[in-house]
Amino acid sequence: MTAPGKRLLSLPQSRPAGGGDGHEPRTVPGLFRHYLRDLIYGANDGIVTTFAVVAGVAGAHLSERIVLILGMANLVADGFSMGASNYLAIRSHEAAREAVGLVMEEPYALRHGLATFSAFLIAGAIPLVAYLPVWGTPDRFVVSSALSVSALFAIGAARSLVTSRRGWTSGLEMLAVGTLAGAVAYLVGHFVAALTGLDPLV
Repeated sequence: MTAPGKRLLSLPQSRPAGGGDGHEPRTVPGLFRHYLRDLIYGANDGIVTTFAVVAGVAGAHLSERIVLILGMANLVADGFSMGASNYLAIRSHEAAREAVGLVMEEPYALRHGLATFSAFLIAGAIPLVAYLPVWGTPDRFVVSSALSVSALFAIGAARSLVTSRRGWTSGLEMLAVGTLAGAVAYLVGHFVAALTGLDPLV
């Protein structure tokens, strides 16, 4: 029996994500909602970082082939890094919960990492579309910028699905951040090219 005035301490136990039984939702809408945060933030980071690479190369007046080479290298490397970081963060969180006796919230850390990686690749490829050989556009950077700006606002607005903020506010915020990153990268590329005496490639 418990002594009068004292109560047994018990650790709170939360329900596992995705339905309360340790399993993920089995419907397409349910799965989409479950991975929505990973998808949105992976896409946000993918388009901003890749557009920054494109802008930096354009600012340095380098060859269009360099844009594709550096852009693709950044896309795969950064995407893998972000997906792996999400995976490790979830694993660490679950290990910390297990250490104090709490039930597992998310048993599929690898799937969340893959969702982040996939979103990063798909959204991050948007700034590179204009540089593909199949397109004959004369000013690829202008087209790439237009595509990136549109995607930045759309993906930023989608953040309202996982936050309490309004869609247009989140869209404009993401647009401002991405545009600033691109402008800084462009100026840095131009400055470094001039500083090193690099001849522009055409």
